[in-house]
Amino acid sequence: MKTKSMMHIAVIGGGPAGLMAAEVAAQGGAQVDLYDAMPSVGRKFLLAGKGGLNLTHSEPFEAFLSRYGARRDQLAPLLRSFGPDAIREWAAGLGVHTFIGTSGRVFPTDMKAAPLLRSWLRRLRQLGVRFHARHRWSGWDDQGAIEFLTPTGARSVRADAVILALGGASWPQLGSDAAWVPLLGAYGVGIAPLRSANCGFDVAWSPFFKDTFAGHPVKSVAIHEKQPDGTIRCRKGEFVITETGVEGSLIYAVSAMLRDQIERDGQAVLTIDLAPDHDQVNLMQDLSRPRGKRTIATHLRRYAGITGVKSGLLHEVLPREAFTDPATLAAAIKSLPFTLLAARPLDESISTAGGVRFEDLDDQLMCRKLPGLFCAGEMLDWEAPTGGYLLSACLATGRTAGLGALQWIRTGYS
Repeated sequence: MKTKSMMHIAVIGGGPAGLMAAEVAAQGGAQVDLYDAMPSVGRKFLLAGKGGLNLTHSEPFEAFLSRYGARRDQLAPLLRSFGPDAIREWAAGLGVHTFIGTSGRVFPTDMKAAPLLRSWLRRLRQLGVRFHARHRWSGWDDQGAIEFLTPTGARSVRADAVILALGGASWPQLGSDAAWVPLLGAYGVGIAPLRSANCGFDVAWSPFFKDTFAGHPVKSVAIHEKQPDGTIRCRKGEFVITETGVEGSLIYAVSAMLRDQIERDGQAVLTIDLAPDHDQVNLMQDLSRPRGKRTIATHLRRYAGITGVKSGLLHEVLPREAFTDPATLAAAIKSLPFTLLAARPLDESISTAGGVRFEDLDDQLMCRKLPGLFCAGEMLDWEAPTGGYLLSACLATGRTAGLGALQWIRTGYS
């Protein structure tokens, strides 16, 4: 059995999952070396926090678990061990206090990622974690040591256990380029194909609409989403028109469903309620009022609150004659369909689906075919919407992998 003083753990990847794995491993008495291909760690973490770092979510735990879809059962025990409340306590221990926003999302009081990351790295250094920048993992050498490409050449490192936290394939310029896929695949590790998640979609906009409205936010709208049990869920929010189609928080919330539908059927129809606070019957009655000399644009603004980009969407989808029929117009405002042709590429998505299959890992996230090698974070085969769910699972899986590596070493690699 290994003694604590003998334990050496290598963590590859300096995102939230890797940093959490390093923290729990170092707290457990291991000497931890953390390697990252970039000049500094936490780059995607900092980018995610530019608009306000969303740490986790405060909704009831069963609802929280449901956001992980097909991988709920695999992630549930990990998230129960280190869930939203534990994340808030952990952040407070770093001197970062949090608050719950009106949407239920949890943020640092200053909304920033950089102070938390600085405090976190300070704690890791105090625990003895050693950082190695510009070290790109390239597999194993002939003696079975992990190998890195560095500015000064190849370097081999031996460790009692290795934790990979290499991310998916989104934002490759920040380090998550999925170069690990062929390296693990060569050893027979099961890997689900990487796909775009929390992504935008292509729409065949007309040149006029694209030139006029690209970059415009579409606010105070809703998507009526059919649930597996047949009930309809109304999601309110906003999205943005882009030159290629649509993106934004409301789109991301249903992106997995839309992506899967496109993969299955070749396209998906997204239906938007442009006036979620208006009843369709009353809306039709209001639009039936005599228009007199008013333009249709003025009529829509007065009785439906439809202006600007919302009006543009109606004109993009509806034939001209529809604007003279109050019933057709009211129905379109409440349920405007447009066709999505494709998900945006992996390198434009916020996160990725797919990755190392849980079936190829044990309960502590160790690869069954490569004993002593653990995986954590977004490189695992799961996905979740934005709203704190991504970071929560990255932290939970990193913690599980770190604890698993300690236990595996302590029990003599059994």
